[in-house]
Amino acid sequence: MKRTTRILALLLAVVMCAFIFAACGKKNKRETLVVGYSPFNEKFSPFFSETAYDQDVWVMTQLPLLTSDRMGNVILKGIDGTKVAYNGTEYTYYGPADVTITENTDGSVVYDFTLKQGLQFSDGTPITIDDVIFSMYVYSDPTYDGSTTFNALPIVGMKEYLAGMDTWFNRLYGKGRDNTDYDNGSWTKDQQDEFWTKFDAAVLGLANEIVDYCRAAMEDDELPIADCAGLWGFEVDEGGTINDFIAALIEGYTSDDGKLNLAGMINTENAGSSVDDLFPGLENYTTKAITYGETAPSITGIVRTGDYSMTVTTSKIDATAIYQFTMPISPKHYYGDNAKYDYANNKFGFEKGDLSSVRAKTTKPMGAGPYKFIEFKDGVVYFEANELYFKGAPKTKNVNFLQCMTDDDKLNGVKTGTIDITDPSFSSSTIDAILIANGGKMKKGAVKGGSLNGKTITTNTVDNLGYGYIGMCATVLNVGGVRDSAESKALRKAFGTIFSVYRELAIDSYYGDRASVINYPISNTSWAAPQATDDGYRVAFSVDAQGKDIFTSGMKAEDKYAAALEAAKSFFKAAGYTWDDAQGKFTAAPTGAKLEYDAWIPADGTGDHPSFMILSEAKQALAKIGITLNIKDLTNSAELWTALKANQVPIWCAAWGATVDPDMYQIYFSGDGENRAGGSNYQYQIADARLNELILEARGTTNQATRKALYKQCLDIIIDWAVEIPVYQRQNAIIFSTKRVNLDTVTPDITTFYNWINEVENIEMK
Repeated sequence: MKRTTRILALLLAVVMCAFIFAACGKKNKRETLVVGYSPFNEKFSPFFSETAYDQDVWVMTQLPLLTSDRMGNVILKGIDGTKVAYNGTEYTYYGPADVTITENTDGSVVYDFTLKQGLQFSDGTPITIDDVIFSMYVYSDPTYDGSTTFNALPIVGMKEYLAGMDTWFNRLYGKGRDNTDYDNGSWTKDQQDEFWTKFDAAVLGLANEIVDYCRAAMEDDELPIADCAGLWGFEVDEGGTINDFIAALIEGYTSDDGKLNLAGMINTENAGSSVDDLFPGLENYTTKAITYGETAPSITGIVRTGDYSMTVTTSKIDATAIYQFTMPISPKHYYGDNAKYDYANNKFGFEKGDLSSVRAKTTKPMGAGPYKFIEFKDGVVYFEANELYFKGAPKTKNVNFLQCMTDDDKLNGVKTGTIDITDPSFSSSTIDAILIANGGKMKKGAVKGGSLNGKTITTNTVDNLGYGYIGMCATVLNVGGVRDSAESKALRKAFGTIFSVYRELAIDSYYGDRASVINYPISNTSWAAPQATDDGYRVAFSVDAQGKDIFTSGMKAEDKYAAALEAAKSFFKAAGYTWDDAQGKFTAAPTGAKLEYDAWIPADGTGDHPSFMILSEAKQALAKIGITLNIKDLTNSAELWTALKANQVPIWCAAWGATVDPDMYQIYFSGDGENRAGGSNYQYQIADARLNELILEARGTTNQATRKALYKQCLDIIIDWAVEIPVYQRQNAIIFSTKRVNLDTVTPDITTFYNWINEVENIEMK
C-alpha cells in the first residue's frame, strides 16, 4: 500500500512539473483592457450624461432597444439578425428587438416592437417590455432635463402628458414675488415667501462674492460696484448699487419669454460659491414638478400589448423618430421602483414629476450591456465582464477607462504599455509621435521613416462625426439690438468673410491632409451635406456686400487675402460703420455695435487649436482697417460653454458633434409657439421663421432626396445670418497597442458610425 502511494505521488509530481513547464513556456493572456479617455464629468447615466466620454461609460453597461450598422442605419430586425454588406463584406447585426413600421392613410405612424425573450440584466433580473416603457416615461417626464429629445416626438398624447406640470422653481419664479393666487392654491403664501427669501439671499450672496473677488483681484477695496460688474462681464450704470448688479445678473440669464436660465447661472457665475451653494434645498425646487393645470396620467400613444411587445404611435411622420428608439433599455427595478409600476393604473416606476430615484443613480450605471460598472476611483472607471450578455460573455474579463489630462498622456500611455486603446487628436504632432514610436527618427526637423501601423502602435482613422466652426451670437454681435436686420447680418458677414479666407491656410498647417475645409455648417459624413457638384453649391462667404464674387479663378493666396479685406470693408460699411478715407480705417461704429470685439478660443492658453491661426491672421488684417479683434485664449474650455449660456460671447471657436440623422432642430430651431426651441439654440440665438418651417418640414418626410433639398435651404439661411462659419472636417484617430491587443479580434471595418466599442465583447488581449 505504501509502495502504491509512493508511485502515485511520483506520477503526480511528474504531471505537475510538466504542467508548470508548459505554463512557463506560454505567456498568460492579459485579463484587463485599458482605454485612455479625456476627463470624465461622472455623469454616467443613460438619461443625464452630457459628454461623449461619460456616454461611453454607460454604453458599456447598456443594451439599446434598436441597434445600427456601419453606415448608421437602424437595424429593424435584430432578434434573428440582419445581414448588411459593407466594403465587400457581409456582416450580421443582432439586437434585442424587432420593429415593424406602418404608415397609415391618416398620416399617423405605428411602431410595433417585439422584444426577445430570455434576456437578463447584469444582475440576473429578466428584461421585459415594462423596462422599455419605464425608460420611455423617464425621457417623457415634465421634469426631464437631459439631452435626449424623445419628448419632442409627435407621439400621440405626449403634449397632454407634459401639459399642466412644471418644476416648482419655474412656477414660483414665473408667478413672481407679488403673486396672490398662489397658482390656484398649488402652494401657500408661506411657501412662496420662503422661496423668495432663499432666492434673494442666494443672488445677494453671489453678487457680494463677485464684488469681493474683483476688489481683491484689483487690490482696491473701494472699487465701485459698476466697475466690478464690468470686469465680470455685466453692464451697470456708474454709481450702481449691489441691487443694480443683481438685476443685471438676472437679466443676463432671462429669456425672451421671462424664464430664468438657472442652470446657466449656476454653471457660469461663481466667485467661490454658485447659486446652488447659496440656495438651501434648491434641488427640491428644480427637479420636482407641481401640477398647476390639467395633465394626462399617461401617454396614449405608448401602448403595452404583451409582456414582450408594445406599440408607439406618432400623429405624423417624423424622420428622427427611428433614431430615438435606439435608446437603452434601462432596468426599472434599479433606476425606478417596481412597487411604483402598475401599467394598468398609469404607474410607470416613479411618481410623475419626480425623477429623484433616476438621478440618484447618475454616477453608477447598470443595465444589460457587455460589461458591469464596478466603480470610478482615482480617475479610473472599472468594468467587469457581464456573463449574462445576450451575445455571450466578453472575451476580456476586465476593462478600465483611464482618465488622461492631455493627448501626450494618451500617446505616452500606449508607447509605455499602460494604455491599450485611445483617441488622441490627429494633429501633425500626433502623427510625428506615432511615427517615432514605430521606428521613425527625427532628422532636420522632420520625421524620417516609421509608419502609422507598426510594432508599437496601430492606427485606425475615420472621418469625425462632426465639424469645426467659428460661431457668432446674433444677440451679442448686431447693430441696434436687432439680430436679423440687414445691417446686423452685414456686420457678421464682415467677420465671416475675413475668417473664411484664412481657413485653408490654418487647417493645412494644423492637420495637413488629415482635415479639409468645408463650406456648409454640416459634417461631410452626412448624406445631407452639399457636394461641390451640386447645383447652387458655393464657397462660404465668397461674395461681397453687393453680391459680387470676391475671388477669381487662379487667384494667388495673397491676392485672396487682399480681396477678402476689401469685401469685409463693404460689409462694415453696409452695417453702418463710419469710414475715414484720410486715415484709411473705420472710426466709428453704429449704435449697438463696436470697433472692438473678443474672440474666444479654448486653445490651452498656448494657441493649440485648429482655428487659432485663422483668428491670428484675421486680427492682423482687421487692424489695418481700424477693427480690433482680441483673441481670448482659454486654458479651460468650460469657461466658454458657461459664458455662452450667459450670452456673453460675441465670437468663438469650437466643434459640433453630429448625429446619424442631419436633423437641425436642436441647434437652429428657435421655437414657434407650439414647439419649444432646440436645446442648443441659445448659442447662435438665430430666430428665423422660414428656417423653423423648413426644419419641421424636413422632419415630416422620410424621403432622403426631399430632405436633402430642404436642408440645403436651411444651410443657405444659416450662412445668410452669418452666425456660423464652417471651418473643417477632420479625421479621428483610434490607436491600439500592437504589442498588447490582439488586433484580429478588434471590430473590423471601423467607421464613423461603428467603432471598437460596438463589439468590445470580442476584443482579446495578447
